[in-house]
Amino acid sequence: MTPQLQQAIKLLQLSRLELAGMIQQEMEENPALEEVLSDTPSEMELSENSEEEGSQGDESLKEVTIEDKVGSDIDWESYINEYNSTGRIHSERDVQEAPNYEAFTSSRETLNEHLHWQLLMHGLTEEQQQIGTLIIGNLNIDGYLCVSVEEIAETGGFDVNAVETVLKTMQNFDPPGICARNLQETLLIQISRLGIKNPFIEDIIADHIKNLENRNYKKIALALNTTIDKIVYAVNIIKYLEPKPGRQFSTEEPHYITPDIYVYKDGSDFKIVMNDDGLPKLKINRLYRESVSNGKELSKEAKIYLNEKMQSASWLIKSIHQRQKTIYSVMESIINFQREFFEKGVAYLRPMILKDVAEDIGMHESTISRVTTNKYAYTPQGLFELKYFFNSSIQRTNGDSMASESVKERIKMLIEQEDPKNPLSDEVITQLLAKADIKIARRTVAKYREMLHILPSTKRKQF
Repeated sequence: MTPQLQQAIKLLQLSRLELAGMIQQEMEENPALEEVLSDTPSEMELSENSEEEGSQGDESLKEVTIEDKVGSDIDWESYINEYNSTGRIHSERDVQEAPNYEAFTSSRETLNEHLHWQLLMHGLTEEQQQIGTLIIGNLNIDGYLCVSVEEIAETGGFDVNAVETVLKTMQNFDPPGICARNLQETLLIQISRLGIKNPFIEDIIADHIKNLENRNYKKIALALNTTIDKIVYAVNIIKYLEPKPGRQFSTEEPHYITPDIYVYKDGSDFKIVMNDDGLPKLKINRLYRESVSNGKELSKEAKIYLNEKMQSASWLIKSIHQRQKTIYSVMESIINFQREFFEKGVAYLRPMILKDVAEDIGMHESTISRVTTNKYAYTPQGLFELKYFFNSSIQRTNGDSMASESVKERIKMLIEQEDPKNPLSDEVITQLLAKADIKIARRTVAKYREMLHILPSTKRKQF
């Protein structure tokens, strides 16, 4: 493959953030490339032009092939003057204001900072503060102590009993349950802090945690020689305890997705708007352009350098333009195939494979796969990755077929509407789907349920 073709393919599979980074890097390395700082038209700008220009744009919709090579003897002056971006692609800045996805957050206090503040406020001796600092340094993100008391004592040269004393003090710090060594200990600390008096809660936490996880209340009741009602009462209290006390101080920042495409309902049709916010508009540097167009006498080395940089800049501009047009074409095809989804929702998603879109717009399946990876569309039904619209087919008993995502949505709705005291098993869900002419095996229902992060019926049952 030519370097130009490799670049075009690479650009297709980049996410929007990666593309912005790559453009910035190219601008730093190639002096022939610069950003358009005004609203004047540029080689990269994707705007709606006249019908005559639009007809020229049809040719630019073709894929970059291995034959599309740029020679060193190319007439750059002619190329620069004649090259214009065309097509019906709308620019988000020019057409419609995008939804605001910006989030403004202040810096958060970390768990270590919160605990150190309490440690200093407790009036402990210098040695105890050193022990406390070691304990804080050995907590994981959930607030659990990851090493033994003996290891802390050995590390700092302290007495084991002194470490135990400081640890007990710190287990009364906020948040409740902090500095525990396991799940049972953190739950017992919280029960003690809350002052809850129930004869079965401590026994369930200390000795029957596995049965509690499996919701085997009958076995717990039998072991504690009591009724299920009393066990359920105790369990309902345990449910409100925090198994990960350090979670509220998590410093993980949420990752916000900025859509590559906006799809708006426009009367009876849908409008596609490419999101160009944050992507620099590119053009070839005026000095380089004039050096070529004025026919100035240049040294051999200067000509080679100019050709190399102009070639690289022009191919990048063309490849970015091609990428945007290809994404636009793919989205247009998806809307044609999935119109009912965009109008009515997930339940109306149709089975669709890469080949369908590839044949519709005259491109290869591998190109469609690259275009739909890490690209997101904001639609009337929500924010979706383009890959989401490609679904395997589930055969129905009436001869029709439906998308696997639609079947997942049906399973989710059935479980949401079930009786919590008598949840639907996978077998019952299979039978209910069969009544709706959806032919699906029980193991497939179980697989889809797990993909939806829904527990089996035995663990969903509420007493």
